[in-house]
Amino acid sequence: MPVEVVPLTEADIPDAIEVIQQAFAEDPYFQWVFDPSKPSYPNTRQEIPPQTKRLTDSGPSPRSRWHTDRRDGQAMSRNSQFNKQRNYDSLAARCLWGINNALFHVAKETDANGVDRVVGVSCWLPPHAASEPESWYSWCQGWVLSWRQMLNNIWNLGRGGLRTNRYWIWKERQQEAQSAIWDDPRGYYFCNIVAVSPKAQGGGIGRKLFEAVTDMADREGVKCYLESSRNVPNVQIYEKMGFRMKKEMECRDGEDVCMLYCMVREPNLEK
Repeated sequence: MPVEVVPLTEADIPDAIEVIQQAFAEDPYFQWVFDPSKPSYPNTRQEIPPQTKRLTDSGPSPRSRWHTDRRDGQAMSRNSQFNKQRNYDSLAARCLWGINNALFHVAKETDANGVDRVVGVSCWLPPHAASEPESWYSWCQGWVLSWRQMLNNIWNLGRGGLRTNRYWIWKERQQEAQSAIWDDPRGYYFCNIVAVSPKAQGGGIGRKLFEAVTDMADREGVKCYLESSRNVPNVQIYEKMGFRMKKEMECRDGEDVCMLYCMVREPNLEK
């Protein structure tokens, strides 16, 4: 069946979130930063609640627009179990923000009857020159998203199992890694997330999602950056798309360690 990569729309959000949650259920970083051992919400697909549908687009700072920000109600931590609905609400807010503030795509597969379904999702952050301050628009959007997440925390009685100490361990290691690796003053296309439905993996959908941005980066002569939570087979797959390993990032909390693999892709100027 044909697959087309198109920009995310609001109507795509429920299916996009379902793909993300399925694809990352066994992800090493997810398992490390969340406590999924005692789910406090049924493992079933949820519709976007009314209060989420009314939200407008937003996003935090240029280097970290996907994960929870320090401003989004850090005091709310009563619920230590993984809450799928809380995760859904958070992803919905970020998807809405990403429609206008990031390079957010979905891969749609069309069946013989002309009915399409979302089988893949990607979110990239555009390059931001180190010499340029964050715009007022971006700054305001970051605070709006943070406010939404604080409301999500209140609505869901907590952070839904997020281990906040581990989140900040990761943010510190990420800052160190990017400071050591990022040497292009023009900035990088940052691959924040690529997810393919487990039932559709192995069919080249991930490559299509990557090429929607890497082809753009090639035309502009801009580098790309990603952090992989798996060495095998992900690093080898990314190498086939032109990425090269730059640094191994160790996120350690006592005896529990999550390894992330920082990779950079040089633009292919011969295309």
